[in-house]
Formats: sequence, structure tokens, C-alpha cells
Amino acid sequence: MPSLKEFRLRIVSVKSTQKITKALQMVATAKLKRAQEAAQAARPYATRMASVIANLASGAAAGGGPKLIAGTGSDDVHLLVVLTSERGLCGGFNTNIVKLARTEIRRLQAAGKTVKILTIGKKGSDALKRQFGQLIVGHIDRKSERSVTAEGAARIAAEITDRFDRAEFDVATLVFARFKNLLTQIPTAMQLIPAKAPADAPVVDLQGARYIYEPSEEAILETLLPRYLGTQLLSALLETEAGFQGAQMTAMDNATRNAGDMIKSLQLRYNRARQAQITKELIEIISGAEAL
Repeated sequence: MPSLKEFRLRIVSVKSTQKITKALQMVATAKLKRAQEAAQAARPYATRMASVIANLASGAAAGGGPKLIAGTGSDDVHLLVVLTSERGLCGGFNTNIVKLARTEIRRLQAAGKTVKILTIGKKGSDALKRQFGQLIVGHIDRKSERSVTAEGAARIAAEITDRFDRAEFDVATLVFARFKNLLTQIPTAMQLIPAKAPADAPVVDLQGARYIYEPSEEAILETLLPRYLGTQLLSALLETEAGFQGAQMTAMDNATRNAGDMIKSLQLRYNRARQAQITKELIEIISGAEAL
């Protein structure tokens, strides 16, 4: 059995850890409200932009269109953009995203496709590097970004678009966690290139008609499509940030509760050990007195 000193040191150590988890929980709680509001505010714009792209895609399907909508005509090379957090201590948040990414990788490889990985966030990079390190073609570091911004999303969109222009891949898919509520974040795979609107995005029936572009199709779509990519990435970044803060708040709350339970258990064992030691000392004193 550990000594009383070891029990005291252990109790002090757990109490210090409990203070840290409590502080992280409070920080995550404060940040969660802002992150959740930002994610919810971005959804209508992203949905509307997806609807516009869906309508453009339906017109482009009939008469061709830019590569970002029509694609390269092939789907042999896939780029998986895996978006995770830079920090941990958030339960299974990053693990679930990486698990979906691994599932997508194996599915594509089973279909005979070439898979490349672009990671955003340290945790996803570290997890995928162990098993699929040879597939990782790049990493985007967001440590220096204190918050999610449109400029940061545009930088990521430009990185993906440049790789597409260099014919490094045919299809790009974003893997991230969509924020649902405090306890639930849904791992999601969303196709970015060729631009494909979500299944629930409303599409106007063109009845075979084609768009007439003014001033020109190229001029309009040259601006609209990169903005669409930036919008979807910004929405995904905000969803991931809100999901991370919610997951961290929940994980740190559980850790704080577990630390409290551990302190109670250690305190009980300490009291029992102390009582046993006192009893032993009393027996030794009584035995010594009787011997005299």
C-alpha cells in the first residue's frame, strides 16, 4: 500500500489537473457560443451559394462548362482534404473525422482509384501519417490563425485550385465534422471539385434551357467558382471550430467530474491508511507499555 506521503502527493496532483480541466472547460464554453453563432450564420449563405452552383451545374451538364464544374472528364485521381483541429483534448472529435477519411481512402483504393491527401490541422496529419504517410501530398498549418476568417478559407481554396490547375487530381472531397449540437458532431464528406451542390440544395428546373452569360461565361464563373469554394471551406472551418469547442467542453467537463471522483476515492484511501497507521502505532505503544 502507498505511504501517506504518496497519497497526499497524488491528491495534490489530481487537484492540479482538475483545475486545468475546469479552466479549459470554461474557455471552451465561452468560445462555443461565438463559434456556434458564426457557424449557424454562415449556413444560409453557403446553402444559397450551393443552390446557385447546382443550377449552373445543371446548365453546364448540357453544354459543357468550366473545369471546376464539368471536371476533367475523369475520376481516376482523388484528393481528400481532411479538416481537423490543431489541438486535442476534445474526446473523439478528431478520431471520428480521421475514421471517415480512412473509410473513404479504402473505398477509393478498392475501386482502383489513386488517392492523395491534403491535411488541414495537426491532429489529422499526425493520425493519417502513421498509416497513409505516402499518400499525403501537403499540409496546411493553421496554428498562427487565432480565429476562422474568410481570408484563411480563401487561402485554402487557392491552394486546392492551384493543384487542380496543375492537373494533380480529378476530384476533390472535403472531410470535416458538421456541428449539430453540443454533444453531436457529424463527420461529413463533401465533394468540392467538380463543384457539386449537396443533395438537399434546391435546383431550378431549366427544362433544357441554357444560361446566357453577360458579359461572358468565363468572366462570371472565374469569379463565382473560387468564391463558392471559399464559401464552402469557410462554412466547413466554422462548423469544425464549433464542433471542436463543443467536444472540448464536453470532454473537459467529463474529465473534471472524473478528477473529482478520483480525489474522493484517494481521500477515502488516504483516511483509511492514516487510520490504520494510527491504530498500528497505538497497538505498538500499548504492547510496549505491557512489556514494561
